[in-house]
Amino acid sequence: MSKENRSRYAILGALSIMPLSGYGLKKFMERSTSNFWEENFPQIYPTLKQLEQEGLTTSLLIKQEGRQEKRVYSLTEQGREELDRWLRTPPALYQVRRNELLLNLFFASQVEPAITLEHVRSYRARVIESLKHLEGIEQQLPTFINESTQPRDRQYWSMVLSYGLLEAKANLAWCDEAIVTLEQLAQEENK
Repeated sequence: MSKENRSRYAILGALSIMPLSGYGLKKFMERSTSNFWEENFPQIYPTLKQLEQEGLTTSLLIKQEGRQEKRVYSLTEQGREELDRWLRTPPALYQVRRNELLLNLFFASQVEPAITLEHVRSYRARVIESLKHLEGIEQQLPTFINESTQPRDRQYWSMVLSYGLLEAKANLAWCDEAIVTLEQLAQEENK
């Protein structure tokens, strides 16, 4: 049985907020969902084409002065119904998680603790950057909302943002614990 393309729902959801081009979709997702759901151009454009073929979206070519025309996509009523159907369906309980740091750490007894310590420190630095990014989103959230945004969207977006902030803070706390343990292991090895 083939795996369902979940990208379609991310795109339908974004288009439910406003009509967008493929490039506009990518930029919208970078500013909104990228901390928990990313889409890239090789996923976006074929999915947009498929959604249009299925009658879930429609598109319009827009002329731009001094630039190439752009295709802007909008949801059809059928697209809104499909999004509604998906929103009413419980999300998959178990999603594949792949964390290379944890995989590396699982087998790390085969190298010096100092090597793994550097990996965790590097990861910690990236977590701090992610946390700063999320805190920036938190400050920008009021300006991200415009006239076309549904009034309740901010509450839902705030819940998603809260999840990201708490997850980043938990990752940071874990890094601090792991660093203490790895520093002890490195000291013991150097005795």
